[in-house]
Amino acid sequence: FLPQYPSPMEKHVTAVETVEERTDASTGIIYRRRIATCQNVIPEMLRKVTTWRDLASVLKVPDIYLEEESWLNMQKRNMSMKTHCLTWTQYASLSEESVFRESQENPDWTDFTQKGRISVTGAGLLNCVLEAFAQSFLKQGVKKVSHLLLK
Repeated sequence: FLPQYPSPMEKHVTAVETVEERTDASTGIIYRRRIATCQNVIPEMLRKVTTWRDLASVLKVPDIYLEEESWLNMQKRNMSMKTHCLTWTQYASLSEESVFRESQENPDWTDFTQKGRISVTGAGLLNCVLEAFAQSFLKQGVKKVSHLLLK
């Protein structure tokens, strides 16, 4: 299930465009590549504290863009997703990998695993502050997905 955006559950996602979709004839796996437009969630305070002109102008953008790739296998009842940030690539690397699969315990349950990576460079003393903020924001996303799976 891939929700439509904008959505009240993800208020920061303002649009999602599918740029590629194909089905592998031999396996039935559906591949999708989508670009999400999200509101810049970096607090205004962090945007103003930055003294490096290049970084300050990059942080002040109104939107950020994420690329999401997904592979849906209806036969095996699983879906894997990889997402990475297309904005701020000269300063930060943000990515996550998620897998949804049928539970071994109960076929009506979903096992969900997620891995995320955050690395900020080129921001001087703000590297660790920006990494901590990104980590906190990604953890909120995990809680939302976990909550949805429990319904």
